[in-house]
This record gives sequence, structure tokens and C-alpha cells, in this order.
Amino acid sequence: MTKPDVLLMYPTRPKAMAQLEALYTLHRYDEAEDKMAFLAEHGAKITAISTNGHAELGAAHLAHMPNLGLVSCSSAGFESIDDAALKARGIALTNTSVALRDDVADCALMLVLACRRHLIAGHAYVRTGDWGRKGMYPLTSAIRGKKAGIVGLGSIGQAIADRLEVLGMEIGYTGRKPKPVHYTFHDSAESLAAWSDVLVVVVPGGPETEGLIDAAVLAALGPQGTLINVARGSVVDETALIAALENGTLGSAGLDVFRGEPNPDPALVAAPNLTLYPHHASGTIETRDAMAQLMVDNLAAHFAGRPLLTPVYTLPEGT
Repeated sequence: MTKPDVLLMYPTRPKAMAQLEALYTLHRYDEAEDKMAFLAEHGAKITAISTNGHAELGAAHLAHMPNLGLVSCSSAGFESIDDAALKARGIALTNTSVALRDDVADCALMLVLACRRHLIAGHAYVRTGDWGRKGMYPLTSAIRGKKAGIVGLGSIGQAIADRLEVLGMEIGYTGRKPKPVHYTFHDSAESLAAWSDVLVVVVPGGPETEGLIDAAVLAALGPQGTLINVARGSVVDETALIAALENGTLGSAGLDVFRGEPNPDPALVAAPNLTLYPHHASGTIETRDAMAQLMVDNLAAHFAGRPLLTPVYTLPEGT
């Protein structure tokens, strides 16, 4: 039996990789030195793609793959993929937001607590001996009773809201439109920031959200406010963030993502009121394995003619 031809744009986890190798004829784009020449040679055979959303996939690549039917992405974000071009050609796209929801939400909670209770500074206070020399660490502010704004109340945003609500925080949110939830809806990120003590950003990256969290939003959040970003670095105006942290316009920030990954702006990293994490919110063995497996399962559903498990958009009937 002939195996379907699948383009592997980015290597995946060992168990998922073994399944791909057993089930498909894999074309290792990820290992090709001249990638466009590789596509020119093999593209016509490709019927599906396995990728992770960081490898660029645009119109120039798609032109070499006339028989492509599915792009199965093992990450939540897919801003490096031209999803509009895929949809225009009737090519399905899947991602894995549901698989990483809980770990990302846990990471957001970790950053909220670390920022608001000064975990990093408190750690240094003990380690350096300042506790013995200077006495009690300055008082911080309670979490209970504060307001948490969620920018993007999707699956992950809802999981973050659930966790923060358990801590006794009041929840508000903004998005394209109101949802049937009991939280306070705001029609803009700036309005939500002005209402919030903590603003958690969890929207997709890409042109539509580029610089969404700008100087005005940071100023609205204010000198006692905390920004948490577990979305994409592009969503925050980093120049404005550096200025706000330096001049006290913003109280603190906790970031899992940055514009210059893996080498963020030194001026940003130097801010003392900043808690840093290396784009690792989904970085557990269990979740990365689940993400990779969901990518494999979407491929299997596609080739079996079954409904896709996690489609990003709906294609017209008969596509």
C-alpha cells in the first residue's frame, strides 16, 4: 500500500516522529539545505504538511504544492503560516491550542503571583543577605479582591480566568465581541487596562494584533498595574514597555514571550520590575507530547476522511 506523501517542515517529538515515519512517506524539508529547490523537486507529491507554526509557509511555498490538502500544526500559534492563502485554496489548517491550554494558563498564573508578590526580588533579598542586614522585606499587595483583565478570552484565556477567579480576583475581558460569560466586557484593550490591576495578554500573534498593547494601554494600566504576556512578543510595543517600566508608568510585567527571541532587548531584560520566562509556557514533557500527538491525529483524520479534530477555520462543503 502506498503511503501518503507528507512534508515535514519542523521535527517533532520522538513518539510522534515514529508514527509519522511508520505511516507516511516523509519528505524532510527541515533537513534540506536549499529548501525552495527541495519543494520544486518534491512539492507536487505533497498532500499534507506537518509543521509547528514557526517555519515560514507562504504563497511561494504553496505554489510548489498543487495537491496539498492539510497543514497540521503542532503549536497554538501559526503566524508564520499564510492562513489566508491556505483558506483561499481550500487547504485545511489545524493547530493545538487545546493541548497546551492548561500549562499556558498555569504559567500565566505563575507570572501573576511572581510579579505581584515580588518573587524574584524576594528570592534575591534572602540569597544576598539583605534580609539579615535590612530587616523585613517591604510589604506587597494582596491578590484577592483585585481585577484581572484578559485580552483574548479564547480557550487559554478562559483557563487563565478560571485560575485567577479561584484566587478571588474579579475578571474582565476584551475581544472581537462579547461572550456568554459573567465577566465584564470592555470594547478595547485600553478600556480594559484602565479597569484592571493585572492585564493578561493571550491573543494570537500576527498583523492584526501587532503592537496591540501600546503606550496608551500601558499608561492606562498604570504605576500599580501588572502586564502579563503569554501570547506573542509582537503583541506588545516593546519600546513603549521598556519606557513604561523605566519611568514607572507601569508597575511590573511578567513575560514569557519577546520580540527578539531568543535574544531579547538588553534594555528590557535589565528592568528590575520585570519577571522573565524563556517562551516556555507549554514547555512540559506531557504537553509537548500531547501537542505533537494532536498534530499526528489530525493528519490521520484527514487521510481517513474523518472530521479534523482541531480545525482553525471551516472550509466550504465539498472543498
